Amino acid sequence: MAIRIGLLGGTGVEGRGIALRFAHAGASVAIGSRSVERAREAAAAYNQALGSGAIEGLSNSEVLGRSDIVFLTLPYDQAPAALDALRADMPSGLVLVDVTVPMAFREGRAEYEEPAEGSNAERLALHLPPGVHLVGAFKTIPAHVMAEVQTPLDCDVYVCGDDAGARARVMDAARLIPTLRPVDAGPLRAARTLERMTVLAVNLNRRYKRKGARYRIQGIE
Repeated sequence: MAIRIGLLGGTGVEGRGIALRFAHAGASVAIGSRSVERAREAAAAYNQALGSGAIEGLSNSEVLGRSDIVFLTLPYDQAPAALDALRADMPSGLVLVDVTVPMAFREGRAEYEEPAEGSNAERLALHLPPGVHLVGAFKTIPAHVMAEVQTPLDCDVYVCGDDAGARARVMDAARLIPTLRPVDAGPLRAARTLERMTVLAVNLNRRYKRKGARYRIQGIE
C-alpha cells in the first residue's frame, strides 16, 4: 500500500509543493484545511496539474486520523494555535513534520525571528500531546522549487527530531522523491541551525538574483 502523506494547511504555497512532489512520487496524499470545501478545491487544482487523482481534500482532523506522516505547512505564526485546536485529534504514534521557518523581511533582507525556545520546531513540540513525535524537515528547500515537479531537486533534505524512529520514517518517505537525499541531522535542536540556513538561502537568492538556492553537503554518504 502506498504511504499516506497528510498536510495540515495544505492549501498554501508550502503545502502545494510537498503535496505535488509526494503525489508525483506515488504516495497517497491528503491535504487538510479548516474548510473542507477549500481543501477539495485545492486538491482538484493539484490533481489537474499532475494529471492524476492522487490528492484528496479533507478537514484537518480527518487528515490526522488517516495519514502515516503529517506535514505542518501553515505559516509559522499560526501553527501553535492550530496545533492546540487539533490536540484531541492527534493519535499516539503520529509523526508530525514541521517545515516552518520564522522569518521577517526588513529593508529588503530576510531576518530570523528567533523563538525563545531556540527554534520554531522546538516551540511547536511543546504544543503536542504525549506520544506524538515532531520532526523538523523540508525547511531548507524553496517552496516554489518543490512545486516544479519536473525540476530535479538535486539537494539534501535535513531531518531532525528527538525520536530516532520518527526521523527514520520521514527519511524513508523523502527517499520516494527522485534526486532528493535525506540526511539525518540528529536531535530536534538541530532545527536552530536549519531554520537559519533557510534565511541565508533566501538572502543569497536576493543578492545573486536567483530563486532556487538549496543545500547539498559533499563528503557524506
